[in-house]
Amino acid sequence: MIIRPRRLRKSQAIRNLTAETRLNPSMLIYPVFVREGKNILEDIPAMPGQKRYSPDKLPIILERAAKNKIGGILLFGIPEHKDEIASSAYDDNGVIQQAIKISKREFPELVIIGDVCMCEYTSHGHCGLIKNGEVDNDTTLEVLAKIALSQAQAGADIVAPSDMMDGHTQAIRSKLDANNLTDTLICSYAVKYASAFYGPFREAAGSAPAFGDRKTYQMDPRNSREAIKEAILDVNEGSDIIIVKPGLPYLDVLKTVKENVNVPVASYSVSGEYSMMKAASLNGWLDEKKVMSEAAISMTRAGADILITYYALELAEFMLNGEL
Repeated sequence: MIIRPRRLRKSQAIRNLTAETRLNPSMLIYPVFVREGKNILEDIPAMPGQKRYSPDKLPIILERAAKNKIGGILLFGIPEHKDEIASSAYDDNGVIQQAIKISKREFPELVIIGDVCMCEYTSHGHCGLIKNGEVDNDTTLEVLAKIALSQAQAGADIVAPSDMMDGHTQAIRSKLDANNLTDTLICSYAVKYASAFYGPFREAAGSAPAFGDRKTYQMDPRNSREAIKEAILDVNEGSDIIIVKPGLPYLDVLKTVKENVNVPVASYSVSGEYSMMKAASLNGWLDEKKVMSEAAISMTRAGADILITYYALELAEFMLNGEL
């Protein structure tokens, strides 16, 4: 035999040399839940190993993120006050704004991303304003733009609208530019499916809808061509980065989107993916280190330039130690 593929697998050194997919800590983003208050450091039962932090406790996890040289932090706020218009989300002294200011003051080298949505801040748990019992797209856009502006003025490097309203990127880009924030990036959740894999997140952030579901604005899991339309729309409206969410169940969509846009594409390995791997590992059914690494490789192999994952810190440590 002249061609023997196994020659390229003969040792770890050869496998490392010829690997088609390569990961780096700088491509990782770690999602963090920030709860309003002080001296809060509490476990999230549905996501073992993850915690909620009050803004004053945030430096604990930021220090580890900076040490591990990860690409960025994605902040989700959990306010004490909720109402129908999500007013806490654009309060200049709100929990997310406090978190952004502390993060940039203490660790200016970290890229700080603010999640722009209303579900954690509304009394009804939906991602937009309610009109006649439905989420009203167009009136929601102005609120989303106000939230993004408030986060950018607090110091966020990137704002990430996760609401799935039509036209959200254009509304946010216009608001930022009108306020001389032309350098603030938009990382849009352009392709976000109405997924059952978000369950643990909703416990962590207290964002479950009080009625109905989100299927009228988040995407139908049966559709993939629609993802191209959503992604291109957001790119044309000014998104600098787009997200495909969830991760592992949508690798085909990730690959298709990557082939059709000319901006960096992120894959979000969501809470349900994390909790499944964590639960199976705690029960001794899976090797946690190996499955988290394989999952990260698979999303990168499918086309992810950026990987948003609750395993970001561990993955970065493996990479820095030459184990991944």
